[in-house]
Amino acid sequence: MTELETKSLPDNAYQPLKDGETYIPLVPASSAPPEVTWRAVLWGTLLCIIFSVASAYSTLKVGQGMEAAIPISILAIGLARVYSRRSTVLENMIITGMGGASAAVVSGAVFTLPALYILHLDPHPAQTVFICLTGGCLGVLFLIPLRRYFVREMHGKFPFPEATAITEVLVTGEKGGSQAKLLLQATSIAAIYDFFVTTFHVWKEYLNFQFVPVVRSLADRGRMVFNFDAVGFILGIGYVIGLRIGLIFCAGGILVNFVLVPLIWFIGSHMGDTTVYPASIPISHMAASDIYRNYVRLIAVGAIATAGFAGLLKSLRVIVGSFGIALHAFRHGEAPQMDRTDRDIPIGAILLGVVLCTIAVAVFFALLHVSWTVVAVGLALTLLFAFFFATVAANAIATTANNPASGMTLLTVIVSTVVLLKFGLSGTTGMFFVMALAGMVCVALCASGQFITDLKAGYWIGSTPAAQEKVKFIGVVASAITAGLTIVLLAKAYQFGEAAPGDLRQVLVAPQASALKAVVSGFMSGQPVAYMLFGIGAMITVVLEMLGLSSMVFALGIYLPLQLTTPILAGGFLSHLVNKRGEKIGGEHGKSIRERGIIIASGLMAGGALGGVIGAALHLSHWYREDLIQTPFYENMPVSQTVSALCFIGLCVYVWFGSIRKEKELE
Repeated sequence: MTELETKSLPDNAYQPLKDGETYIPLVPASSAPPEVTWRAVLWGTLLCIIFSVASAYSTLKVGQGMEAAIPISILAIGLARVYSRRSTVLENMIITGMGGASAAVVSGAVFTLPALYILHLDPHPAQTVFICLTGGCLGVLFLIPLRRYFVREMHGKFPFPEATAITEVLVTGEKGGSQAKLLLQATSIAAIYDFFVTTFHVWKEYLNFQFVPVVRSLADRGRMVFNFDAVGFILGIGYVIGLRIGLIFCAGGILVNFVLVPLIWFIGSHMGDTTVYPASIPISHMAASDIYRNYVRLIAVGAIATAGFAGLLKSLRVIVGSFGIALHAFRHGEAPQMDRTDRDIPIGAILLGVVLCTIAVAVFFALLHVSWTVVAVGLALTLLFAFFFATVAANAIATTANNPASGMTLLTVIVSTVVLLKFGLSGTTGMFFVMALAGMVCVALCASGQFITDLKAGYWIGSTPAAQEKVKFIGVVASAITAGLTIVLLAKAYQFGEAAPGDLRQVLVAPQASALKAVVSGFMSGQPVAYMLFGIGAMITVVLEMLGLSSMVFALGIYLPLQLTTPILAGGFLSHLVNKRGEKIGGEHGKSIRERGIIIASGLMAGGALGGVIGAALHLSHWYREDLIQTPFYENMPVSQTVSALCFIGLCVYVWFGSIRKEKELE
């Protein structure tokens, strides 16, 4: 077979389709180049295992995992040149998708499973692997019926920032020429920039400008705190997201930092030493971060859950259509003829997979020596949350590239604990049961969020969805076994959470799991649920839906810290200016400006992810210290934050001039 000719993505790749218009991917449905080959599967599995081990340790130690899919897409391009027959872009997409499963499964596992060790419940290695495996499989299975809605029906309406970066890396790297040089240039700049800023003491990564007296006064007296994460990765995300979504996203953070937190502080500061549940200290003694963690975060969780339900209702038509295809197959023996690029694995196979997972989970719960009623209720909760949060995760990743995994897992723990307490489940058995259930749900929603990225990138490129879905299970199995066993080994060598008296082992803080441990142990001891806070969040979503706004984006803005949403808004403004310049110039040069902007933004995301991976790898070394490289002005807040702000502005200037520059200047 002749090597596939490469070309650019179609003009309507990132735009909503007009009436009667169809999207023809880079590799059209009529073509069938090599896709699922031994080289792709083996490399994908190997990279999945490597990134699973590294990410598990990194996340447990510093609370921040490794971004896997984008660096793996870059590695795939390099590996393609090793063989006499250069790997096709579809093979590279398979490698990226399989390897990307590592970050998803590991994130779900380390958010929850270490809590079992902190509670001294010490699960068997087979139980740890089973929780990872079952959750990952359920996440993939439940997402497949949603593929057509998020990937095809909503084409151009969701920005898919991470999928955009992966697609641009694979396509531009494959094509070569001046655009490949531009991608490599942006990737290198962001990799160096983000690596040094996040790994060493060169200048402050986070800006709060509290060295300015008026800003400091607002923080101290009113708990109004401004934060800004000045790194290239988030700037790239904001550029791809665009101005409108960036404004809605940042609006949620503004509501939190300048309305909700100050309002709670204003009321609570006049209450003296009175403690208001669910907090354990008076509001008058709280910093802004304490107010957010104890009160506003629960409002955000309620808003996200309600927005997810709204999104599920909107996607029901497409889900019903997918099951209609299955019904046709059962009646007539075969499904209607579909293009290669729109072919999923059979719905019958999906249903069989769900049934097998259901039976396996039921057996797992039964072996915990609980009543059959508790088994049935726990099974129902697992399936309900896993399916529901598949929609939440897909929606969140499609719009902002941020998966609210910890918030949705917190909601799972609270609801499951309250429900199961009604059926007599309590004590250590109850805590193990709830955390195992939450672990499956968390892995499922992380897998769903990551997989929708693969499917969208594959849609733009022209992959076969059924092929992506089949090999994804291989990636999930490899990552589940690797992540599960890695957690078991780390639990023997280290302590999770806090140091125990007399135990001389080094401590891995496992921040997310430590927080969930506190929640599940508290609720199992009979603490009430703050329904009012969840309800307030739900009503915020209802109001936004009534106004016709993107409730999920706003809810995520409430949940995520302002330090992430503000640089995203900066990227959105920059994208707006660049695109306006392209529209004003028009013609081929105007089109080139818009294309180059996307390529540079994708390079910033790719480079930022690479810098994060390298930095995380250094964290694993015993000789590493953040002050190995430290500038003389690092601790001087006015100077350090000013330098950081100027460097971030320099990145914006680079994006602007790199976008409007004519291509021949880079050749």
